[in-house]
Amino acid sequence: MPIFGIGTWQMGGRFERDKHNDDARDIGALREAIERGITHIDTAESYADGKAEELVGQAIKHYDREKLFVVSKVSGWHMHEKDVVHSCEQSLKRLGTDYLDLYLLHRHNADVPLAETMNALNALHERGLIRNLGLSNFTKEAHAEAAACAASPIMATQVHYNLKFREPATSGLLDYCQEHDTMLIAWRPLGKGEQAQQGTSVVDELCEKYGKTPAQIAINWLVAQENVVTLAKTSNHEHFEENLGALGWNMEANDVERLRQEYPGQKTVSDTVPLG
Repeated sequence: MPIFGIGTWQMGGRFERDKHNDDARDIGALREAIERGITHIDTAESYADGKAEELVGQAIKHYDREKLFVVSKVSGWHMHEKDVVHSCEQSLKRLGTDYLDLYLLHRHNADVPLAETMNALNALHERGLIRNLGLSNFTKEAHAEAAACAASPIMATQVHYNLKFREPATSGLLDYCQEHDTMLIAWRPLGKGEQAQQGTSVVDELCEKYGKTPAQIAINWLVAQENVVTLAKTSNHEHFEENLGALGWNMEANDVERLRQEYPGQKTVSDTVPLG
């Protein structure tokens, strides 16, 4: 799958639709990304109560669908089998497409048996409405349980992972993904912009070495790892151009390891509540 994608969280609003949202700006940002070769577009039914999906649908309607990699997510409160199917069908309508390249369970809902939820994904895959199965914000243990119920391989798992937040690595989830040929999609690669700032000695040193910005070092560190890709949301042209500068070059392996070991203030427990 593409190593870098554009996210849509807060396009169209947060959990509710924002009637004052600048829809043209968001659609323009998505189209600019596509024009620059970014084909991985990530959204969810819970983003702005479905409006983010509608904005994606408007952005992609004049492009060759087969060249895009469109991802959406079913909310954690829609994990019963009939609800998953209904949610997927509604997402497809909002997106204006016949299929999703990847469909994720947005979070694990322990109140609904995973076998029931996975039956829905299996059925959607068999119908051709989704081409690949995926998870989001799942632990390694829950991921393994879901995989045991899947009729086809789980392509990807999307989790919070960046230079500072390391739970996927320390919990064994990253190793699990690498062992089972599952892609780990890292969301919030810059930690709300914290890792795009100067002032961290090891990062500043590598910025000088490679002629890159802190944001570019942070994103490149992620995609340098086996089976790791990432996505970032921005409607700002300058930030988007900066993000693109993280791609197309390789950080030396010893520098990847230096960042793994030396980046300060690493956390293994998230203070972020999974969306949806």
